Order: sequence, then C-alpha cells, then structure tokens
Amino acid sequence: MGSLPTESLSVEEHQQQQVEMDDTSRTERARWLLNSPDPPSIWHELAGSIREAFFPRNKLSSSSRVKQTWRRSAFSFLRGLFPILNWGRNYKASKFKSDLMAGLTLASLSIPQSIGYANLAKLDPQYGLYTSVIPPLIYALMGSSREIAIGPVAVVSMLLSALMQNVQDPAADPVAYRKLVFTVTFFAGVFQSVFGLFRLGFLVDFLSHAAIVGFMAGAAIVIGLQQLKGLLGISHFTNKTDVVSVLGSVFSSLHHSYWYPLNFVLGCSFLIFLLIARFIGRRNKKLFWLPAIAPLLSVILSTLIVYLTKADKHGVKIVKHIKGGLNPSSAHQLQLTGPHLGQTAKIGLISAVVALTEAIAVGRSFASIKGYHLDGNKEMVAMGFMNIVGSLTSCYVATGSFSRTAVNFSAGCQTVVSNIVMAITVLLSLELFTSLLYYTPIAILASIILSALPGLIDINEAINIYKVDKLDFLACIGAFLGVLFASVEIGLLAAVTISFAKILLNAVRPGIELQGRLPRTDTYGDISQFPMAIKTPGILTIRINSALFCFANANFIRERIMRWVTEEQDELEETTKRTIQAVIIDMSNSMNIDTSGILVLEELHKN
Repeated sequence: MGSLPTESLSVEEHQQQQVEMDDTSRTERARWLLNSPDPPSIWHELAGSIREAFFPRNKLSSSSRVKQTWRRSAFSFLRGLFPILNWGRNYKASKFKSDLMAGLTLASLSIPQSIGYANLAKLDPQYGLYTSVIPPLIYALMGSSREIAIGPVAVVSMLLSALMQNVQDPAADPVAYRKLVFTVTFFAGVFQSVFGLFRLGFLVDFLSHAAIVGFMAGAAIVIGLQQLKGLLGISHFTNKTDVVSVLGSVFSSLHHSYWYPLNFVLGCSFLIFLLIARFIGRRNKKLFWLPAIAPLLSVILSTLIVYLTKADKHGVKIVKHIKGGLNPSSAHQLQLTGPHLGQTAKIGLISAVVALTEAIAVGRSFASIKGYHLDGNKEMVAMGFMNIVGSLTSCYVATGSFSRTAVNFSAGCQTVVSNIVMAITVLLSLELFTSLLYYTPIAILASIILSALPGLIDINEAINIYKVDKLDFLACIGAFLGVLFASVEIGLLAAVTISFAKILLNAVRPGIELQGRLPRTDTYGDISQFPMAIKTPGILTIRINSALFCFANANFIRERIMRWVTEEQDELEETTKRTIQAVIIDMSNSMNIDTSGILVLEELHKN
C-alpha cells in the first residue's frame, strides 16, 4: 500500500515530462516555420540547371565527391555533353552490322526526300543534302536517342518557305533569301540550346498534343496542295499557302493551259508505285525495306526515262544542275545585323519550337518502345548545337523525321551510328553522283513528298481527342483550320491561344466540391458524384481542387462557398431550426496562395 503514492508520483512526473517535450517540439517547429532559411537565388537556380544538364549525378558518397579531381569533373562534363562517350566504350561489331544496314536503308530514303524538302523550302537541291550530312553527325555525338533520324522534314521546310517569303522573295533574290534562311537556322539553334541549358522545355509544351495533331494535319494538306505545282508542271503559282489561294492558282493554270500533262502522267505513275510499296511494307513487316528504297528507285527510273526519251524537250521539268562536294562554309552569310534581324529571330523561335516538338515527340515514342528514358533538356541542347553548326555549314533547320525514324527502327538500328552511316553515304553521293541527277523530273520529287504525307494525318487520334476532351479538340480544330485557310502563323497562334484559354479557364473556375462522408467509412467524397454520401448536420465540408488559390479565382471561390452556406442555412432552418456551426475547407490540393486568397479566407472567417 505504501508504494501507491510513489507510483502515482512517477506517473505524474512522466506526464509532466511528456508535456515539456511537446512544448519543446512545438517551439522547435515554430522556430523553423517563422525563421525558415531564404530560398536559393535565381542565379543559383540557373547555375544548378546548367550543372544538371551537363554533369550526370554521381552516386559516390559526399566524402568521395570531395576527393574527386578536376580530371574526373572534366570527364563528367564531357560525358554529359557527349553521350557517345558513355555507350561508345561498349560498342560491339554485332551492333555495327545492324547500324550499317539501317544507315544504308535510311540513306536510300533520305537522299530523294532531302532534295524534295529543299525544293519545298525554296532552296536549291544541294542544301537539302547538306542538311542530311552535318546535323546527323553532330547529333550522333550529342544526342541520346538511339533511333531518331535527323535531317530536313516537310513541316519545317514548309514553315520556313511560308514565313520567309514575307521577308524576302526567293524568286526575286535567291541569294538574299538563302542568307536569311541560314540566319533563321542559327537563331533556331540558339533558342533550342537556351531552352535546354536553362531547362525551359515547358515552353515547348504550350503546343499541346492536340494542337500538334491539328497543325500537322493542316500542314500535310497544305504541303500536298503545293506539290501540285511540281506534279502538274505549273509555271505560274501563288506564293500563299492557304488552301483557297493554292486551289485558285491551280484552277487558273489549268484554265489557261500553263501546265504540261507529261509531268502529271509521270508523277502520278510513280506516286501510285510509292503508295503500293508503302502499303506492302505495312502489311508485311519483313518487307520494311521496300517503302524505304522505293523513292530512290523512283528517282533512278524516272531519271533514266527522261534522259532516254528526251522528255525535258517536251515540257517535263527537271532538277538540272546540283552542286556537289562538301558542305561549304556559310558563316560569312549570316545576317546578324540589318533591317530583317527581328523578323529572322521571330521565325527562328517559331521554327525552333516546331522542330523541337516534332523531334522530342518522335524520340520519346520510340524510346518508350525500347524501354529507356529520353532527357528532353539534353535533346534540346543537342538539337540546338546541331542547328548552330548547321547554319555555319550551309544547312537549314534540321530535326527528327517520323517517317525516316520509323524506317530506321524497322531496319534494326541499335545506336545513332546509323545516322553516321547515313550522313557518310549522303556525303559520298554529293561527291560522286550529283551530276547523274541532272535529268531527275520535279514531278518525282513532288510524288515522293506526297507519298510521305499520309503519316502526318492521324484521324484516329483526332477522334480520340474529341472523345476525351472537347476543349483539346477545339485546339486541334483551331490549328487545323488556321493552317488550312489562313497561314501557318495563324494556325499556331490559334492553337496556342486556345490552349492558354483552357489553362486560364481551369485556373479562374476551379473545381469546388461539397463533401459528404461515405457510408460505413471514414472517407469523404463529392456529393454530386456520390449521392449516397452523408452530410454532417450543421457542418459544411468543402474541397477546393486547385493548386493555386490566387487573385484569378479567389472571388469565384468565395462566391461559390457563400452561396452554398446560404443554401445550407436556409435548408437547416426549414427542417431542423438549426444553424451552420462550422465550415471546413479542405485545401490539401492547394500548393500556393497569394494575398488575394488570404483576404478571401479572412473574409470567410469573419462571415
């Protein structure tokens, strides 16, 4: 019995110690909350972004990191900048055999397509071939995608010609036009590099997936209509890109007999051959090489036909002279001063965003198939340096091509060595075989471009977008109709505007849910979604589904809460003669609140 006071005392001491510990921990938490350290400065964050882009994370302990020498740091920097140093040490002859076959197959498709895309960009044919030499070599050193095929593409070529001819007419002064194209390529490379170095890839994401689907489809139709000039052998053709102007120019030429039927017969014959080869290659995966080699076969056969029949004397338009040899330097041709500097920088920015969007989408889709991750920021740096060097070596904007990447993947490529093989093959063609392409008909280049366009139109994806999100579908249709009936700039502007409007709509009118407890659980859910949820009498529970509680949506949230409070109050007074005792606001989804949001909460608390 005498031990009872001692035991009760020990219990009281234990409780007292527990209270003191709670007070201490509460004081400690308050000290950290009230005296939290300052966030890192903007310059510290920028330096961290560059460091993360080039220096791969080291798995060594902190003490081991301290002991690292400058040589190891330098090698770490080089490995971050040139991924080839990582996988090149384990490269085997068996992989080279696969890459060699894939590279040769890729070159057979790249040579005729590059000539056609240069024509689409209003440049001489050799500049398309130049763009298939230097940029792939640079990307092979700095890029991390194993399957992507680098070179000129239809959409960027059309984008350049559509935007640049408003600055300089290529027919009036082709030399000045070419210089401005090289300048645009330089600016595109600079913007892409900056996006990657400072981890600004989110800027590219403003072109949403739905907008890209619509833009690509509209661009494909515009490109296809523009190829009617080469397919029909039309001499007088409009410089505008909208469908009304192009069709008007075609009908006017047909009416006044400004076209030559032999071009149409030759082009359509080989277009049918290319489409059949494409169909067979899709049906039988083992014959993947057939649609890849069909464009080169078309060029060879059509050139022989024109040469043997002297069809160029009867109205068939031909390529004529293609300048051969290595890429000449174009550093002295860059127009970094003068009246057109602002316009070329703007076009460079647009080209950079469109090229990056296509390349990263292509690279990530095939990386997911192979089961590895693609770092978007490193890809931007690689693309940027690739285009900067390209602008100095007579190339225009290059990016990843979906059709050629699909061929590269089907051909069994293992690494980016297939791009190196392709570039060397195109270089040898420039040195040895350009004179043989003198009689290549323009109609064949048009048919090659036309045969590649169906892959840009994805009707099934547009239908899927419509089913999933109507606002996304509106962005898709806006981009499609803008490119088709106005211009490339209007199409892109419409897509970005609708995407921004969607973001603003979600920010200004966030989801606000009236919560109720689900029967026989401790879980709360939206009453409109779960009608069986039970409301607690006198207590209103509301969830705000918005990461931002700011000036844009604060008044909307206040009005919605006050309306629910009024309605609930009236309902309680009619049924139980009680009043609302408390309003519980679940803000677990809110990550940020500004002064407007704080004022609204204070006003709600007073009310």
